[in-house]
Amino acid sequence: MAKTVAVEETPNTGIENLKATPARLGEFLKDVRSEMRKVITPSKDEVQSTTTIVIITVFIFAAYFWLVDNIIGRAIEALLHKLTQH
Repeated sequence: MAKTVAVEETPNTGIENLKATPARLGEFLKDVRSEMRKVITPSKDEVQSTTTIVIITVFIFAAYFWLVDNIIGRAIEALLHKLTQH
């Protein structure tokens, strides 16, 4: 059998929400400031090395997809050629 907990509900009116908004905003901005202190800016060498890795990876994927596209395209052309011959 499940146990129930009686909770006294207070009506949450629009005016109460409006009064709580500045406090919530202040808490949010404090949290943002705290998180921004944890952010570090990468050095120039880190940015250059990661950019190089990304560019090389893009070219590798482009070559791979070009090769796969050509293989599939030629296979479909060969299949259509075989099927359309009389």
